[in-house]
Amino acid sequence: MKKTINYRLTLPEKQLLKTKKVSQKMLQDYAPDEIAALLEASTERARELNALSVFQSIPSLGINFAEELIGQGYYSLEQIKGRSAVELFDAFERHCGAWADPCVEDSYRLLVHYIENRDESKRWWHFTAERKAYREQYGFHADRPQKPWYRDEKYPKMNAYQRD
Repeated sequence: MKKTINYRLTLPEKQLLKTKKVSQKMLQDYAPDEIAALLEASTERARELNALSVFQSIPSLGINFAEELIGQGYYSLEQIKGRSAVELFDAFERHCGAWADPCVEDSYRLLVHYIENRDESKRWWHFTAERKAYREQYGFHADRPQKPWYRDEKYPKMNAYQRD
């Protein structure tokens, strides 16, 4: 499991944790209902914090990638299980309305590999050759967004997922 999870806690949330003598690292051990009680947070916020922990526990996947998964409605690995990396990546680009940096697709390939194998030895860049071979053979779907990520103000951090 990743040593440090970024929760992007608010100042009041950090103060509550401090008052209750709970470190951010300890949040990984709490269930969503416990997080809600601990932080006096909504059920939705607690689900979000729990999902941030789950997604960032996958080696080399950072806060931005985790937040984007949540933004698409994913809160657990079980929700993603059985879907292909290509399907997830294509859905991500449609969600964003822009095509993404290739390393984002590598991250989806890592995510699927991790879900299927629980292999913590791989990092997103281990899937670059696989992605290139796939795209060489199959290309992209016909309705792929035309605008690149670096021209989309809505998603300025799309190319920073692995640098979190």
